[in-house]
Amino acid sequence: MSSSAPKPPVIVWLRQDLRLADQPALAAAVATGHPVLPVYVLDDGAHPLAPGGASRWWLHHSLTAFARDLKRRGGTLILRRGTEPGRMIEALAHEVGALAVYWGRRYDATEIEHDKAVKTRLGAAGIGAKSFNTSLLFEPWAIQNQSGGPYQVFTHYWRACKSTPEPPSPWPAPATVPAPAQLPAGDDLDDWALLPTGPDWARGFGPVWQPGEAGAAARLDRFLADRLHGYKTARDLPDRDGTSGLSPHLRFGEISPRQIWHAVRHHLATARRPPDGDADTFLAELGWREFSYSLLHYHPAIAREPLKPQFARFPWRPDETALRAWQRGMTGYPIVDAGMRQLWATGWMHNRVRMIVASFLIKHLLQPWQGGERWFWDTLVDADPASNAASWQWVAGSGADASPFFRIFNPVLQGRKFDPDGAYVRRWVPELAGLDRTTIHEPWTTEDLPSCGTSKAMARTYPSPMIDLMVGRDRALTAFASLNGKDP
Repeated sequence: MSSSAPKPPVIVWLRQDLRLADQPALAAAVATGHPVLPVYVLDDGAHPLAPGGASRWWLHHSLTAFARDLKRRGGTLILRRGTEPGRMIEALAHEVGALAVYWGRRYDATEIEHDKAVKTRLGAAGIGAKSFNTSLLFEPWAIQNQSGGPYQVFTHYWRACKSTPEPPSPWPAPATVPAPAQLPAGDDLDDWALLPTGPDWARGFGPVWQPGEAGAAARLDRFLADRLHGYKTARDLPDRDGTSGLSPHLRFGEISPRQIWHAVRHHLATARRPPDGDADTFLAELGWREFSYSLLHYHPAIAREPLKPQFARFPWRPDETALRAWQRGMTGYPIVDAGMRQLWATGWMHNRVRMIVASFLIKHLLQPWQGGERWFWDTLVDADPASNAASWQWVAGSGADASPFFRIFNPVLQGRKFDPDGAYVRRWVPELAGLDRTTIHEPWTTEDLPSCGTSKAMARTYPSPMIDLMVGRDRALTAFASLNGKDP
């Protein structure tokens, strides 16, 4: 090769790591001194982890933001799509004569095997291949119990994580990302049709979210400045803006957990505020995400099959009408309906309310938790393959360190406790806006509901409770008793 011959490029295969800062695969590619070719392949295969509608909306805007940020540093994002992304990356590596392909690791055992196969085939062709941890604080296999296996209890898992050396400091974004002189052909993002093509069901997303690395950084800064102090209490109150809102940015890798971890530590150090439990509570939320990925790694079917085998025999009562009423926020229980409507309008739901609506679907309505998990997967902008499934199994009692099945949330009591003034319900269930705090969570006790709403016509559309809470509770406990071979 002559000295004037162009250097072969290094491909950076992007997946859940759409950022420039603290992106180990990208940093390693730039460090080679070779041109860098960032590539995102949309997986068109029909499989359970294909992105849902809300995730596709976010992905469109996230890729737009990443391509723009990359261009400012001299780089170019190449887009391609297909049913076998690994094979497409291999073909592209041959097409451009790549020196190597770098990527962020995935943690589903099935996906790991696919990536290993890609690495083997690239190596056989003389093309370097290396994977990096771009999305977790700790690799799942690095945190094990004394028997050398995975933890099944979150508190034990997180204690083990915190006893290990602190995660390394995040890396800065590269000043430049040199592009190859000759670029391969790529798709136009608009041709992927990730955005709604009919009625714009995502019209409420834009005012709430700013997908992209800059949006993630701004949201973290606001949280540290305004919401970290008092987080331990405020995070449970859905009428307040008391959570970080970072989950969708983490889901798409627009910010890394290491960046969040060290930003919190730096904030505490510079603020000179003694620990008050807020930071530890917040970082434990990162810990649950890590725990969920450990579960996904060891149980790839976590979104489909209960971790506790006995729950495969649970006597569910599948009912499409009941499921649809829950999805539409028309159950007759205001805190449940407020959560489901917030989800549809914004692509997100407050975490406390997620637990309430999941408990209602699973236990009062006896609907399989997989149906709720699939709905969340399609409608959440933060639909994470590990956290979504692990959290649904936690509520169902079938997962690791799960809430016992017989812990059944009463939506009226939950509403009174966490939305005591009814502000959350009034925002998302406007039919009930005229009710006072004593009746807002049980409107059926009001003799003249139409006179209390924003309009009589609206108030008449609000349904009566679809099930009596005590009847639902007793039915759930009977089902659980039968699962364990006991008489009701």
